[in-house]
Amino acid sequence: MPGVDPMWVATRHDDIRTVMSDSHFTIDATAVPGAPVAHRTEQTWQARGMYQGYEKYVRAGIFDADGPHHRRLRGPVSAAFSPRRVAALRPRIEAIATQLLDRLPDHAEDGVVDLVEHFARPLPITVICELIAVPEADRDRWRARSATLVAGVCGDELGDALAGMVDDAIALVDHHTTHPGNDLISDLLAPDHQARLSADELVTLIANLVVAGHITTVNLIANGTEALLAHPGQLALLREDPTLMPHAVDELMRYCGPVVRALPRYALRDTTLGSTPVKAGEAVLPIVSAANRDPAAFTDPDRLDISRTRHSREQHLGFGHGAHRCLGAHLAREETAIALTALVNRVPDLRLATDPQHLQRGTNPVNWHLKALPVRL
Repeated sequence: MPGVDPMWVATRHDDIRTVMSDSHFTIDATAVPGAPVAHRTEQTWQARGMYQGYEKYVRAGIFDADGPHHRRLRGPVSAAFSPRRVAALRPRIEAIATQLLDRLPDHAEDGVVDLVEHFARPLPITVICELIAVPEADRDRWRARSATLVAGVCGDELGDALAGMVDDAIALVDHHTTHPGNDLISDLLAPDHQARLSADELVTLIANLVVAGHITTVNLIANGTEALLAHPGQLALLREDPTLMPHAVDELMRYCGPVVRALPRYALRDTTLGSTPVKAGEAVLPIVSAANRDPAAFTDPDRLDISRTRHSREQHLGFGHGAHRCLGAHLAREETAIALTALVNRVPDLRLATDPQHLQRGTNPVNWHLKALPVRL
């Protein structure tokens, strides 16, 4: 990649599990002993158009920390995404889904509506904005900037969106400092909070929560809906047996999940991955989408089977593995299950409005996503 130092690429399921959890690898480039190691994630953002000075927010994030530092950053927010807390959000998520479905016909032209724009995208961004209490008047701006950051654009468009999101996060911290409420950011700012975060860490956490906290779910809902409509037998099975929904969500994350690759890991010492020697300081890029189609890990991996995990212990890597397993996995699963259940129940005649081969996907190499999903109600 232009502007980014070379990396090994891992595609096998077992190799990626190893690089995500083995003590010979770290996600923190600064933790490698010896000479400074090129920070591949920082290089990638710079190559795409991140403005000078914003690299500190990459380094202050939860995604690029390991060990005690990672636990310090992750601990304060992990409780907010626990199964119990997510279950408590279910009524609100269902209400948002219902409201969006009520409005779908208003957005339709000749019975056709874009499910990405009018359902898959607004559902999770509304949930995450409510969790951190983004003022309602500002949410369209947050949604637009986060969409730009993951759309695959480069240059000033990317730089402006990132700078704008940082400015918005700083303003949100200032707002909650003077107007504390019953929300996650106010909790983190409380004077008696045990794990105080620095200003840069809190700003980065907010940006990470907004982007990572909704974009995977947006794309999983859209990809999953498209996959089910393209496999009517699987959709019929889901309608016949609603208890399959949790299994369906996991299978869709494996089969058509939006996560193409995870963040690179760095070898802490000379080691081997599979049969390949990897030297200390070299980076390994895990290709999650390849691992989730690995025939050594999954039976008939190119087949969509929503009952797969009911009959086996095959584990996909769509939410990662090890200490950096997705913080919001429970929330993503719950939102997707609610969204798909609502669609199945409310729009029984839902069908694609175009041939699947004509659907356009975005250019971001990190996320496999649809630009739009035109459906007929």
